[in-house]
Amino acid sequence: MKHFFFLLIFFISSFIFSQEKFSKEIKLITENDLYVSTNRDRYYTNGFFLNYRYLTDKKSEKLEKRIFEWELGHEMYNPNKSTVEKISEHDRPFAAYLYASFGVNRIYKNKRIFNTTFQVGMIGPNAFGEEVQDFVHNFYGFNNVTGWKYQIANAIGLNFNAEYLHFITKNKTDGFDLTWINKGKIGTVYTNISSGFLARFGFIPLTNMLNSMSFGTNLNNDTTDTVRQVESYFFIQPMFRYAFYDATLQGSFLNDNSVVTKELVPFVFDIAIGIKFTARRLNFGYTFNYNTNKSRGLRFKYGNKYGSIQISYLLN
Repeated sequence: MKHFFFLLIFFISSFIFSQEKFSKEIKLITENDLYVSTNRDRYYTNGFFLNYRYLTDKKSEKLEKRIFEWELGHEMYNPNKSTVEKISEHDRPFAAYLYASFGVNRIYKNKRIFNTTFQVGMIGPNAFGEEVQDFVHNFYGFNNVTGWKYQIANAIGLNFNAEYLHFITKNKTDGFDLTWINKGKIGTVYTNISSGFLARFGFIPLTNMLNSMSFGTNLNNDTTDTVRQVESYFFIQPMFRYAFYDATLQGSFLNDNSVVTKELVPFVFDIAIGIKFTARRLNFGYTFNYNTNKSRGLRFKYGNKYGSIQISYLLN
């Protein structure tokens, strides 16, 4: 009876918070292959992203919401293991990408979303990949890292990214919906295009695309007719990507002094499977990610896996 009482209080308080409007959000995303296996430490091995988003007062006949976002991000790659001193053992280069970005998310009333982001940063030693990996390994008591002296050389990172989302369908009970997703990147770090689908399966009725944490549209203020909603759902997102250029593999065209570079595999299949839910002002998520090989000559030819953990806090 006691447990039921506390559970009831939790759900009531969550419902009360869901009736409020929150116009700002701070989000932290951490990605690591450690989140899927304690024995895995290869290829895309770690990512860290700190994001601040806020809803503007911009609204029009077609535009429901416009959200600005600032982000600090760090991505890190290493060969099949993080302790490889000989160049012959580097089946992909050590590489890191550190950036800051500004993005504009445009959410339209006809259930279309168009997001654009501009990134500026660095790849190479100035992105502090070795220092970050040393810290992570020391924290978890792993072996010391060796091999970063052969990492991708320093170069400026300038990237423009765009994303277009188009709602397709849902069932009558709001327990399932499907959205078409298209992405494009062009710049000195990544140039690629991708397309796929996001399928959501709700443990409770799914929230509309225009007001869901799934699409980054869950912010509201006095200009909107909606409030924050309680959400809990499972999702799967398969994507096909064609890569034209990847400086973390090929080295930057702005600096050809990288000692180790690899040939790009153009066609890549990505799939993300996970769960997301709300609790008062907090949003939580865990995602299992898999992608086929991004470069040729890898020791492990069956792709790469890593986990993603997301937590965000809503502000008035």
